[in-house]
Amino acid sequence: MCAHNPPCPTAMAPDREAARPVAHRPEQGWSLLCNGVLVFEDTGELLPDGRIVAPHRPLALTVGSAA
Repeated sequence: MCAHNPPCPTAMAPDREAARPVAHRPEQGWSLLCNGVLVFEDTGELLPDGRIVAPHRPLALTVGSAA
């Protein structure tokens, strides 16, 4: 488990992406966080229990949309 102080969020916490990276492979497009979550550059995630979190990039804002 996490030895950081304060401890990193768990893999099930809503802020799990705030955990510290322990391995980073930009050439492969992923990082492993202290809590066991694999985060991919497209913002998708693989949780330690095997569940997949779909990419969740913010939606683009449109300028000058009609009201």
